[in-house]
Amino acid sequence: MRVSLFRPSISEAAIQNAAAVLRSGWLGLGPRTKEFEEKFAAYVGAPHCVGLNSCTSAIHLALHLLDLPQGSEVITTPLTFVSTNHAILYEKLTPVFADIDRETGNLLVADVASKITDRTRAMIVVHYGGYPADIDELYSLARDRGIAVIEDCAHACGATYRGKRVGSHGDFHAFSFHAVKNLPMGDGGALTVRSPHHDARLRRLRWLGIDKDTYRRTTSASYDWDYDVPEVGFKYHMNDIEAAIGLAQLDVLDSENARRAEIAASYRAALSSVGGITLMPQSPDRASSFHLFPVLVDGREAFLARMKEAGIGIGVHYRRNDEYPMYRKSHLPNAEWFSERVVSLPMHLCLTDDDVAYVTSTIASGW
Repeated sequence: MRVSLFRPSISEAAIQNAAAVLRSGWLGLGPRTKEFEEKFAAYVGAPHCVGLNSCTSAIHLALHLLDLPQGSEVITTPLTFVSTNHAILYEKLTPVFADIDRETGNLLVADVASKITDRTRAMIVVHYGGYPADIDELYSLARDRGIAVIEDCAHACGATYRGKRVGSHGDFHAFSFHAVKNLPMGDGGALTVRSPHHDARLRRLRWLGIDKDTYRRTTSASYDWDYDVPEVGFKYHMNDIEAAIGLAQLDVLDSENARRAEIAASYRAALSSVGGITLMPQSPDRASSFHLFPVLVDGREAFLARMKEAGIGIGVHYRRNDEYPMYRKSHLPNAEWFSERVVSLPMHLCLTDDDVAYVTSTIASGW
């Protein structure tokens, strides 16, 4: 492959941080995780951050914190990685798929409003590709009806909406630090929350419901073997290797996102007049993190074949989730139209200007 779809970029400082943890004798949940939590919370503008092993775990724990009756409805998007919606099933809740905006891939506010019933207890808002959804409108809709909002920010690390970082607008924000995300740590995730009660409970829930983690019991004068388990929890915690990598990666996140924006601008300039390609609009009141660079393509199968022939890695994000057997198929005309056309072009920090030019010239030559 000449140009890959994704490729992680890890700074030398992150490598040195990880090596220091490996030499320290403490690899699990410990002081570097705490340091990362504090630094990430300050970065996004949230009161609390709890480090976890994935964004999937973060969404699951956010739903778990709500203590919803089984069968309660959660409005969600069909255009996401399946982990978003699997988390709803983990809690034995009912996903209700709302349609998307054809221009952005994000939830369509009017259709979300039409899907609300007296059984609706929550909604999950995904920032597709890193482009912020209509946060204010969705929160207003939820607030008027007493519905909890969970933001799936897996793609949106560093994105902004109306002058504020994504991760600061509401009560629950789930982030991903998977290997190819904007803040790559190999794996990992976080949930930022407002409530100190939620923060305290999350710290138990991520460690099987235990009231004191192993590091805190080890750093006392002698090892404290005794602890209480007030509720059933999960093994969802972050570790200090991931956190050490994340601490260094966070230092360069804004500059790396700026480079992603440069790549996106190059794509837009070169492809704006190419027939058969539709570019996503960019609103001045929000800034994408450009985790993905999706375009809408006429004749997608021929396009994919041409890119494969040219050695260009291409993705499709995503097949609509309600087509999978564990979900109920819904009438979602915009999602149907979008999912038949969307293609993700290569987007990562290892792309050179020549790589971008090769991709755009190949597309311009036709398919």
